[in-house]
Amino acid sequence: MTSEHKAALAAGRAQGLAVRRYLEALERNRPRRGRRPSADSLQRQLDELEMRLRDADPLKRLHLLQQRKSLQARLAADDGAEDISGLEEAFVEAAAEYGARKRIDYSTWREAGVPVDVLRRAGLQRSGPA
Repeated sequence: MTSEHKAALAAGRAQGLAVRRYLEALERNRPRRGRRPSADSLQRQLDELEMRLRDADPLKRLHLLQQRKSLQARLAADDGAEDISGLEEAFVEAAAEYGARKRIDYSTWREAGVPVDVLRRAGLQRSGPA
């Protein structure tokens, strides 16, 4: 295997990884259906749970402790969305070449959830009617 071939394989793996990581981050940060409780609401629930913990029997206490842990995790996660700007930049650098090599067209990127402005920055454009 030539050094050029090895370099091309490494570049392909790096591009694939950049695309995968960005798409996974988009999936994690996609808006979900339903109302999301506010931080105040979560904190209020946590305060009520703390009062209930004082008088709970051992089995109920076990369940309340798990509920407290879950509420604390939701409260910590509610601090803001994940910063995916670094992943986005890596995607922008890799997407055009990766998409051409794998024959992924604009509409497929859009269907996967990639925003129009990111595709534009990557140099990907909507093609005319086939």
